[in-house]
Amino acid sequence: MKYGEIPGVKKPVSRVAQGSMMLSRANLDDSFALLDAMMENGINLLDTANCYGEDNERIPGEWCASRNVRDDFIMLAKGAHPDRDGSRCYPEAINEELNLSLDRMGFDYIDLYVLHRDDTSVPVGELVDCLSDHVDAGRIHAFGGSNWTVERIQEANEYAAANGRTPFAVSSPNFSLAVQHKPVWDDCLTIGGPAEAETRAWYKKTNMALVTWSSTARGFFSGRITSANHEEMAGQFWDCDREAFWYPDNFQRLDRAYELAEEKGVSVAHIAVAFVLSYPLNVFALVGSATPEEVRINAAAINIELTPEEIAWLDLESDSR
Repeated sequence: MKYGEIPGVKKPVSRVAQGSMMLSRANLDDSFALLDAMMENGINLLDTANCYGEDNERIPGEWCASRNVRDDFIMLAKGAHPDRDGSRCYPEAINEELNLSLDRMGFDYIDLYVLHRDDTSVPVGELVDCLSDHVDAGRIHAFGGSNWTVERIQEANEYAAANGRTPFAVSSPNFSLAVQHKPVWDDCLTIGGPAEAETRAWYKKTNMALVTWSSTARGFFSGRITSANHEEMAGQFWDCDREAFWYPDNFQRLDRAYELAEEKGVSVAHIAVAFVLSYPLNVFALVGSATPEEVRINAAAINIELTPEEIAWLDLESDSR
């Protein structure tokens, strides 16, 4: 495993992060085995969220306590996801959800606290002040935004600099080899594809840490589908996944990923994760491994370094490599 640094986080951070949506009380032994495999393969960053449900926060806390690994483990927790009544991205809701997450996990602090969505009707300074107060109190060590525009992140950090507050340390948008043509869920932002070149340039200039979600494009690069069989496989994928990624340009990217995977003797999932990790940005790639074997496969992608020519060819920017 390779590691990087995120300002405020007091431990080296694995370049591959594990998701938590597959954790379940009904399959607690399997959930613990998945988390064991995560740490055994050098992955110490786990992504969860208040809105994923109680199990997704309680199980990591119980596992940490049973394995005595809290000092080596990094929790990225998210709050401020809209509910049926509307936005939850305002200080009172953030305070409520953060305290609930800490209670569920049984933790004294959360390493990274990320706002799941933005609400541009709320002055960004109010959000920075709220989160900075939690940093000062030791409840969180760093914070950031998921699906936030670079304009709002820049505004937040300019406010922090001008007022002696803590800046955003991390951003968590979608990024994969497949272009997200339609948001998977409402207000989900991506930095992939030709249309987001300026966004990627901003992240490269600022070197802000990116914990990018859906590195294998919601299973598009799982190895289960090809450009030839995707119609017969469509029923095994959610409508939102197909509507986001199943387009001719992405199937061309998939064909090239299969070709390169065969040449390198690895899986197409390896190539997809390696594309994200090899991209010239400060990236920590989030993957949703569902089994210990998938954890091992995704962790191994850190050792595959793609050249700039291979990245451009995979992304259809060039016809040669």
